[in-house]
Amino acid sequence: PLRYISKLKELVKHEAEKNKSQWKTMGPAKVAVPSPNDFLQKRSKEPKLAPKKKEQDGKRLLPLLPPRTYHPVIHIKKNFINKNAVAVIKGEPTKPRHFCVDTRQGDKYLLEPSGLFPKYIKKKNYGVIPKYVTRRNEEMKREEEEYQASVLEQLKKKALKALSEEERTDILKALKKKWEEINHAYQGLPVLTDTRYKRMHKEELELKLTQLEHDIAAIEKHKSVYIADV
Repeated sequence: PLRYISKLKELVKHEAEKNKSQWKTMGPAKVAVPSPNDFLQKRSKEPKLAPKKKEQDGKRLLPLLPPRTYHPVIHIKKNFINKNAVAVIKGEPTKPRHFCVDTRQGDKYLLEPSGLFPKYIKKKNYGVIPKYVTRRNEEMKREEEEYQASVLEQLKKKALKALSEEERTDILKALKKKWEEINHAYQGLPVLTDTRYKRMHKEELELKLTQLEHDIAAIEKHKSVYIADV
């Protein structure tokens, strides 16, 4: 029997030749060889400035002439010699600078910036209270007055009584006198506290002394003392 031959043989052969690319697996493709004149030159990639504008018809443009009413400024020459002489005559003489010599060879240095010259006490504002300190003291005084006024207002609302200076002084004297009496009794305690009563008595006196010291310190610290009506 005859050999089977497909009807699509020619079509397959044509498709295979159509999709086949030359030099695909056999070396580089055939491309155009670069020209020797297209080599990379120096500063060829830097931005180029725009060309300068040429003068019209090769002639330089002259500035416009000034008008007829223009009058140039005439500079008056000064006599610097006379001017300097007058300045020297009328000027104040320079004060001598103070130096301090600290070696036998005559090495010297300025006395004023060294800290040995009393320049601060010779200032015009030496000993004068600065303005910010005065302003701060006034603000503190005003705040204290406002606080005392608010406290008095609250005391009036709560029916509190403010102690006078005489009452405060009398109470302070009485507390100090009481402290001296208890301290005298405390100093008279025996050195050896071998019984329970002695220890309790000593602890009681120490507690009273501590409380009195606290009360005396509180009254001395606060000038205004208020008590409630019980």
